[in-house]
Amino acid sequence: MTDDVASVLQKLHPVIKSHVRSGLRAIIEDPYSGKALKDELQGLRSYRVKRFRIIYRIDTLKPSIDIIAIGPRRIIYEETFRILSKK
Repeated sequence: MTDDVASVLQKLHPVIKSHVRSGLRAIIEDPYSGKALKDELQGLRSYRVKRFRIIYRIDTLKPSIDIIAIGPRRIIYEETFRILSKK
C-alpha cells in the first residue's frame, strides 16, 4: 500500500474505514473476488465496499497484492488512470 493510499484510508470516516478494512481482508483471503477491469485499467481489479472501491493489482511473481487506490466510485476509475499515467 502506497503512502497516498494509506493517507486516504486514514482520513476516512471510522465506519467507512471499518468497511474498507473488511474489504482488504476479503481481498487477502481471495484476491480474485474483485471484478476484473477492462480497457485502460486492464490488469487491475475492483472490489466494492458500499459506495467505495478498492482498486488493486495481483502480482503473481512475488506473490503479492498491490493496492493502487481507494475512493468513491464516482471518481475512483479516473483517479486510478491518472495515478497510473504518472508512473
